[in-house]
Amino acid sequence: MTRSEENRLSSAPKWTQKEIQTHLKWLKKALEKMDRDISDLIKGSPIWREKNAILRSFKGIGPVTSATLLAALPELGTIGSKPLSALIGVAPLNRDSGQLRGKRTVWGGRDNVRSVLYMASMVAIRFNPVISAFYTRLRESGKPHKVAITACMHKIIIILNSMIKNQRYWHAPLSEKCLKDS
Repeated sequence: MTRSEENRLSSAPKWTQKEIQTHLKWLKKALEKMDRDISDLIKGSPIWREKNAILRSFKGIGPVTSATLLAALPELGTIGSKPLSALIGVAPLNRDSGQLRGKRTVWGGRDNVRSVLYMASMVAIRFNPVISAFYTRLRESGKPHKVAITACMHKIIIILNSMIKNQRYWHAPLSEKCLKDS
């Protein structure tokens, strides 16, 4: 809504600009309050505080992604990687029927988690050496950009699941070992 109001403000008639600016101030204050409330909830729970610290140790996971994973994905760290990937909608699923063999595609799942995971993967591709190397390897082998990003999202959620399950902070070589163990 903030972005919409800012866009409206640039083309609004002069007589409505003051009301739009007032609405923008109200929206920004409300957003700041929600961010504080979410932060307080995480800080107030020892379990969420520890999980948040573990998640935030992974390069590419920020406060929004961490809070979303904590709130919308309570299964993180408690179920296997395959069901978790399907739950989010990043697991490649077959489109087969009888003799027909279709392409494997990703679909379904929790779209709010998937959208923050998408943004986290974009950051991780730039700043996390493990994910960056994985993405580069996929692109060099001819995978399309979106397929490589989805594969990175899948890899990130598997790593995060392992980190939470084992209560381990991010450390690239150790995380690769955790992946092999899980």
